[in-house]
Amino acid sequence: MEGTMLRVVKPERLDELPPNDPLAVGSRTDIRRLNSILGSANVLALALRQHLPNTIGSSRPLRWVDLGGGDGTLLLQMARQLAPLGFTAHATIVDRHSLISGETRHAFALLKWTVESVAADVFDWLKPADSSPPVDVMIANLFLHHFPGRRLAALLRLVAARTRLFVACEPCRSPLALTAARMTFLLGCNSVTRHDAVVSVNAGFVGDELSALWPAGTNWELLEQATGFFCQSFIAKPKATA
Repeated sequence: MEGTMLRVVKPERLDELPPNDPLAVGSRTDIRRLNSILGSANVLALALRQHLPNTIGSSRPLRWVDLGGGDGTLLLQMARQLAPLGFTAHATIVDRHSLISGETRHAFALLKWTVESVAADVFDWLKPADSSPPVDVMIANLFLHHFPGRRLAALLRLVAARTRLFVACEPCRSPLALTAARMTFLLGCNSVTRHDAVVSVNAGFVGDELSALWPAGTNWELLEQATGFFCQSFIAKPKATA
């Protein structure tokens, strides 16, 4: 039942490890597998197909930002769904570490997508809103839950100033999701992933918690809901004008 689990944000072990640490490498492999099981790329790609304005997309490359996109493999899965529909993009992955492999870059190029990796703190990268026009699309997958309430509200204010469409897929905070997180050992996940899966669910979202943190008084339509048993999806798009 909604409200029975308080939201608790704690550090995740993967964030504290050097990117080349064997446990970190193994955990990123685990996360790719978990994303496939959760269908995160499908959730995000479907939302984009439904909510991208008709004036952009197939007519020109999308200006795209992936917050906390890591090694770019989830974005690549999305690109493989969108490219056959005529969508191309110049995508920027903003993460603390640059993790995109040459193989992944080549796979993007085959789809006529270009991708760049920016190693930066997302707050620092998002701040120069006055000098930078909004991008077409900004996404976040399993990223927003890392931030406590006030910090997350500040992040969403920056996001709202920098994009025309924002789509996120986050952990759903529920007893069922918590039980599943505690069973990730059955998938062969390493100790880092097993720890972080539980932390992620406890820091996840229910109801309209993300909507409540979006900047008030702005001309946005917000859509937030549980997606499947384990995910919470959030979409922010400009309200249609008469």
